[in-house]
Amino acid sequence: MGRVQPYISPQIHHKKRLSPRQIIIFIILALGSILFLLPLWWMIATSLKSMQEIAQYPPTFIPQEFHLDNYIRTWAAAPFTQYTLNTLLLSFFAVTGNVIVNAFVAYGFARIRFRGKKIWFSILLATMMIPGFVTLIPQYVMFSKLHLVGTYYPLIIPQFLGSAFYIFMLRQFYLSIPRELSEAAKIDGASHFYTWLRVIIPLSKPALATIAILSFNGAWNDFLGPLLYVNDESLYTLQIGLQSFRGSVQTQWNYLMAGSVLVLLPVIVLFFIFQRYFIEGMNLTAGTKG
Repeated sequence: MGRVQPYISPQIHHKKRLSPRQIIIFIILALGSILFLLPLWWMIATSLKSMQEIAQYPPTFIPQEFHLDNYIRTWAAAPFTQYTLNTLLLSFFAVTGNVIVNAFVAYGFARIRFRGKKIWFSILLATMMIPGFVTLIPQYVMFSKLHLVGTYYPLIIPQFLGSAFYIFMLRQFYLSIPRELSEAAKIDGASHFYTWLRVIIPLSKPALATIAILSFNGAWNDFLGPLLYVNDESLYTLQIGLQSFRGSVQTQWNYLMAGSVLVLLPVIVLFFIFQRYFIEGMNLTAGTKG
């Protein structure tokens, strides 16, 4: 007696067709991507052109002749190696301070019960409504009276004082972690510090990676801070160094764009390396009530 073959509907082999609504959304997203990538392409194309081609009209979207030596001349025109080391130093302190301090404070608001907890957290969130330019002058006066202007301290110290936005993000992520894990550690005799370090932190890698990327990006691209507090050329950062190509009469756009591409490259590489953690860490508002 032959073996009965199962019936397979021919519709299983048919590929699912896209609906008109999905096609329209895809077209809109594709056009939006092109719109956002156009300035990036213009910057790269300009960095490969000569000044004569940049000045010609109508402009060209693809360089007629690729001048790869613009990158070499840009790097040699100023001490960009020193600028890079200075920027990396400030970025290191920014990442370290923001990750450690904000993670520790957020744990207190998410897991520790204390009097006035909601009031203090509301005050913390209220500070997000204060524009940074409002505190710019008082902060400069304070560091000036402490004789710290001209050093990196005004740029490093604020990184270890916490950020309301990062604390809020991490608190929301901590609330999504089951409270039973913290209670089990407490039953075993673990302190709050041990619970935070050994239980919460290992489960918060996506959120911490997000904070690290945002902190690095902010410190790497900071222009106003070094411009205000640093007056020694040996302490300049990359963003300040790029201004050496901007003259009062003429701007060397090819060198300026080449330097901008070099400065942007580490941020892009960092994002693609930690892209998975960044996307997971941005989902910080799905926390359950703690």
